[in-house]
Amino acid sequence: MELSDVVLHPVRLRVVQQFLGDRHLTTRDLQDAMPDVPTASLYRHVRVLAEHDVLAVVQERQVRGGTERTYELRSAVVGPEDARVLTPAEHRQAFLWFVSTLVADFDRYLAGPNLDPAEDRVGYRQVGLHLSDAELDQLMQEMSAVLVRFFGRDASPERRLRILSTVLLPVDPPISSTGTGGA
Repeated sequence: MELSDVVLHPVRLRVVQQFLGDRHLTTRDLQDAMPDVPTASLYRHVRVLAEHDVLAVVQERQVRGGTERTYELRSAVVGPEDARVLTPAEHRQAFLWFVSTLVADFDRYLAGPNLDPAEDRVGYRQVGLHLSDAELDQLMQEMSAVLVRFFGRDASPERRLRILSTVLLPVDPPISSTGTGGA
């Protein structure tokens, strides 16, 4: 199974999201965070993620005759090589899963107690940028440099997990500066 097939599944993508922020979690922690997912299904998806090295076991302990495993996120990136082998239909399906997971996360937020989008700094925006490939590469490098400064921070009463999702795609055909389309 390709990494994209492993990660780009609605439930497994939600599991991966629970580990964002360098969290270490047990399957029990995941059950608490995802009560809408049946227990047997959750265990099955965690097993698939572990078998494909997306999750790594960082601790095991005996609990009531069984073994409780604590996991961490190892790798959940679908990189350029994975993306090259996907068909247009597979890209569409992966994007639909991504967007549907984002919508489900937002719905869970909206259903939560003490809803205050302004106080919680909830935002969604879309901008258009005219960039060459080199300029886009520079933008991505600079954004990564900014974001990496915030990775690995421990959870605390003052901090909450926040999900930053990005989508980057070209507009075809290129639009000229006069707005009349490409050449």
